[in-house]
Amino acid sequence: MRILCVDDEPLMLQMLEMAVREAKPDADVTAYDDQDDLIADAAENGCDIAFLDIHMRGMNGVELAKKLKEINPKMNIIFVTGFSEYTGDAMRLHASGYIMKPVTKEKVEAELSDLRFPIVPKSNALLRVQCFGNFDVFLPDGSHMHFERQRSKEVFAYLVHRQGSSCTTREIAAAMFEDEPFDNKQKNHVQQLIYAMIKSLKAVGAEKAVTRSYNALAVNPDVLDCDYYRFKELDAGAVNAYQNEYMSQYYWADFLYDEDLY
Repeated sequence: MRILCVDDEPLMLQMLEMAVREAKPDADVTAYDDQDDLIADAAENGCDIAFLDIHMRGMNGVELAKKLKEINPKMNIIFVTGFSEYTGDAMRLHASGYIMKPVTKEKVEAELSDLRFPIVPKSNALLRVQCFGNFDVFLPDGSHMHFERQRSKEVFAYLVHRQGSSCTTREIAAAMFEDEPFDNKQKNHVQQLIYAMIKSLKAVGAEKAVTRSYNALAVNPDVLDCDYYRFKELDAGAVNAYQNEYMSQYYWADFLYDEDLY
């Protein structure tokens, strides 16, 4: 979780940063006394939550929030102020919270517990999935996940692309073997690939990454840390990482990705 703080008064900024760090000791917290520096950081590295003092010289907190919302509409904005007259402006921006000074750990904790856009923790993800460039899958320790068969890895890639939507054997076959008829031979082949994929996931303790129902299966996005999912959530880091290549080794991926975009 990345948290940015800004206040142009050094003492107030110190108190704000201290309260945020005490409330969320495991977060990446950075404090600024300059609004432009905070904007540059948010644009380059992403930001989940921004604590903004409203009454600042130059660009006030409401104006700053508008610029941050342009970077990421789902950024959680929490205003910090000693003046109540800005409440209406804050609410019109759909802020996540509003703290009256003095800022305390308890006030910060209360706002973090009720965010407008809840932060889904990825530190406990079963797998890290890379879709930009070549598709690849990594274990929590950073090593590559081994798939028993390369085409079973492609099945997993297709499920990742579908983002949790259920896929039948026929749908998977249509994507991977577009010009071939869906007969019993092909159906059995795809089922073998699915079995090999499930076996590979079980071998690394990640079987919960895929859920199965009658004649269909899907990934569980909640247990994956995926650059494509972060991109769709307008995470700045993922947006900056995208270089116009998506699952490059699979011919079907670019076509389906373009459909999603347009």
